[in-house]
Amino acid sequence: MPSFYHETHTIFGTHKSKILQWIFSIDHKRIAILYIGVLFTLFFCAVGAALTMRAELFFPGQQLIQAQTYNQLFTFHGVTMIFLFIVPGIAAALGNFILPLMLGARDLSFPRLNLLSWWLYILGVVIALSSLVTGAGFADTGWTFYAPYSIRTDSHVLSTLIAAFILGLSSILTGLNFVVTIHRLRAPGMDFFKMPLFVWGLYATAWIQVLATPVIGITLILVILERTLGIGVFDPSKGGDPILFEHLFWIYSHPAVYLMILPGFGIISEVLPVFTRRTIFGYRSIAISSASIAGIGYLVWGHHMFTSGISDIARLIFSFLTFLVAIPTGVKIFDWLATLYKGSIVLATPMLWILGSIINFTVGGLTGLTLGALGPDIHLHDTYFVVAHFHYTILGGVVFMFIGGMHYWYPKITGAMYDEVKGRVAFGLVFVGFNMLWFPMFIAGFLGNPRRYFDYLPTFTIYHQLSGIGALLVALGLLLVLYTFYKGLKEGKEAGPNPWRGTTLEWHIPSPPPLENFSKIPYVDFDPYEYEDGEPLVQLDENFRRIR
Repeated sequence: MPSFYHETHTIFGTHKSKILQWIFSIDHKRIAILYIGVLFTLFFCAVGAALTMRAELFFPGQQLIQAQTYNQLFTFHGVTMIFLFIVPGIAAALGNFILPLMLGARDLSFPRLNLLSWWLYILGVVIALSSLVTGAGFADTGWTFYAPYSIRTDSHVLSTLIAAFILGLSSILTGLNFVVTIHRLRAPGMDFFKMPLFVWGLYATAWIQVLATPVIGITLILVILERTLGIGVFDPSKGGDPILFEHLFWIYSHPAVYLMILPGFGIISEVLPVFTRRTIFGYRSIAISSASIAGIGYLVWGHHMFTSGISDIARLIFSFLTFLVAIPTGVKIFDWLATLYKGSIVLATPMLWILGSIINFTVGGLTGLTLGALGPDIHLHDTYFVVAHFHYTILGGVVFMFIGGMHYWYPKITGAMYDEVKGRVAFGLVFVGFNMLWFPMFIAGFLGNPRRYFDYLPTFTIYHQLSGIGALLVALGLLLVLYTFYKGLKEGKEAGPNPWRGTTLEWHIPSPPPLENFSKIPYVDFDPYEYEDGEPLVQLDENFRRIR
């Protein structure tokens, strides 16, 4: 196994215990691997909750669980997926591992702060799941904690609120670390427009983490104070305003959607040039659009509240801004399609996941515009149409991108290759199952099937049964992904430094990287994606200087 799995710096020096070497390590690569392990453990727990709900919904009426249990499973699934997996996801895991490598740095700017972010994340996870261990019962509010129900419910919502606050603090510290690292630790010669596009995605995400996350932190503290001290901020019976909670929650949570997706967009922009064997089309427009999405994303929270009683003028403004944010997103998609045009496309497993994510996210984005229009949203807002749109964006988009990035950088992280056949079969199962799972929900929602309900009218049975079959295919495909990674780690052939013929800096060092990544800091006098006749144009010598 690679050296950094056995020897590394820790905050207390060298430890004899391998467990202590891991959990006290300040090596960004080890911290990233710790994140990956916990993130995907929680992901599969949330998938289990979703499968249980799908089994309950396979027929109308009560089948397996009671309504209160359904609400708790729904909350567990949402809180785990959003706050414990998706929000920290790509940035905390792949970002932690890859960012210094792409910048030509030996670590993040603040390694100990990085370790503190990890420990805060673990603390938040433990507190969030504590109610399950103690038997107190998980919260039943849904992942949005809408007031006044979150204030009045007898379920164990307090620990969930405290956990979300701590997770927000972890996110802020990670964002600060990334911003400083990108500004101060870029290799000599690497200006902002020589940075890889994954770095641009992480940079835009980091600013959202720093600027938007305090809003949700304050909001959660107010709910905690209202539950414990009885002050009336959101409870209308005490003079509070529940609409204020919605404003504060979505001022964070809609930028958080882009916090989730922008690193995924960066993964797409890394994978496409490598597996089309050509320079990416529109590098600068993709980079600038990432910053534009992060900026405009702060201004569109009100489209979640078209049915909440906000003024007609506010509705019009937020509807316009929702359509406006689609422009930089559309720029990315057209640039990606232009990169594919006449490229020498290699349908390796990472490329399949990325192509699938583009397809799914496009569907999610276009249906988002439908919901951004005032008239259709009044009819569709509280139906399964919104749930399908959300999952096409987050599961079909972000999670597909995440898994595609895991396949792409798997050789760099582990030093081994996985079985391509198993990888492609797993993708096929997940892609077909995903669309069978969620596309029928567009139809059910359009026909009026309300979301978040324990039961439904018999007329919607066929849509839920198709979704149930699709959910089973998705679960089988995800398990095959996990098995493929495990077998690759145990039996995979040696990957070498650059199995995909990539051009960014991480592909110019051994796989997996040594402890401090680079023996000498590179000098970057080249663009990140340079191909000529299908081959990488740039080669570096042993001193990381360009020789071709």
